Amino acid sequence: MGPLACVRVLDLSSVVFGPLASQVLADYGAEVIKIEPPGGDSTRHTGPAAEPGMAAMFMGCNRSKKSVVLDLKQGAAQTALHALLAKADVFMHSMRPQKLTGLGLSPEQLRARYPRLVYAGLHGFGEDGPYAGMPAYDDVIQGMSGLADLMQRQIGEARYLPTIAADKTCALVAAHAILAALFARERTGRGGFVEIPMFETMVGFNLVEHFYGMHFTPAKSGAGYPRVMAPWRKPYKTLDGHVCMMPYTDAHWSRFFGAVGQPELAQDARFADQASRTRHIAELLEILSQHVEKHDTQHWLHTCERLEIPAAPVARMDDLPQDPHLAATGFFASVQDPAMGEVRFPRSSVRFDGTQPPITMPPRLGQHTHELLRAAGLSDAAIAEL
Repeated sequence: MGPLACVRVLDLSSVVFGPLASQVLADYGAEVIKIEPPGGDSTRHTGPAAEPGMAAMFMGCNRSKKSVVLDLKQGAAQTALHALLAKADVFMHSMRPQKLTGLGLSPEQLRARYPRLVYAGLHGFGEDGPYAGMPAYDDVIQGMSGLADLMQRQIGEARYLPTIAADKTCALVAAHAILAALFARERTGRGGFVEIPMFETMVGFNLVEHFYGMHFTPAKSGAGYPRVMAPWRKPYKTLDGHVCMMPYTDAHWSRFFGAVGQPELAQDARFADQASRTRHIAELLEILSQHVEKHDTQHWLHTCERLEIPAAPVARMDDLPQDPHLAATGFFASVQDPAMGEVRFPRSSVRFDGTQPPITMPPRLGQHTHELLRAAGLSDAAIAEL
């Protein structure tokens, strides 16, 4: 069942930001109803697919949900949506706010009609700033929030991270913000309006460590945590591959310097303590890299285990389903689908009392339209008109 059993979520969002947020809620046991236009979420057609409308990107963000198709340009469809809203706990969308009033879906309109509703607006930018209402996509937000600048500082070229970091990070923030609003409603009896803007969320995410000396007045440094921006901070090349190593504490570095025959570096003023190592991090990691490349990967894994220094081989994403730890914890789950056969998913990492709610297939487009609208009180004739 899961801790969110009996919580109903209506999700009008699309692509990744909103759908991933509502998938987290579905993983926790909520009934998530995906409201889609007649053409469906665009991700239904992104990536390889075993059948039309069920492409890989859609599969990754929409498991354990239901799908209702409504063309909200029709008045009858808006009436049908309100029939679903009457029994909903959460309404969430990723539309630009200026479109909502005409559809009767603004926060003021819905909260007046459904006072217990938690209304979540997944926006690009906060509504009280000059960027309000601007379109926002992952690449744009990565650039605006400083991620591309961090890449330029490290490798000399402005780049996006090779993952949709803004959409996914903001999705997780949206999920926990919605949970906080639901918790408040249980105490007060009233819902609320939750705004999750991508831009501000990602700026806050990036500045956890990178605000650095700018916390102080006057600033003690510019933005940027030197250790993670150093060009040498990367998997280290060995004789036969790469290894991830992270000596961090004074003890780690002392053991490492001893193991490579340079114990005197532990007393070097540049590397003797955490503050000094941070100031000279580029030199330190370059020294580390020069030693690592002299031996093979297994040598360093065994050495680091003996020295109690965190280390691991570099995993290929294609090999993760065979990882022994992920296999033992049941991280990859399979669902048998009558049409597609066995379909695999990386499931939620979270357990409640040692268990996880079961997962189900992402829905086909409109798969639950008749069932849910009939349960909401619409006649077969009214559903047929839609």
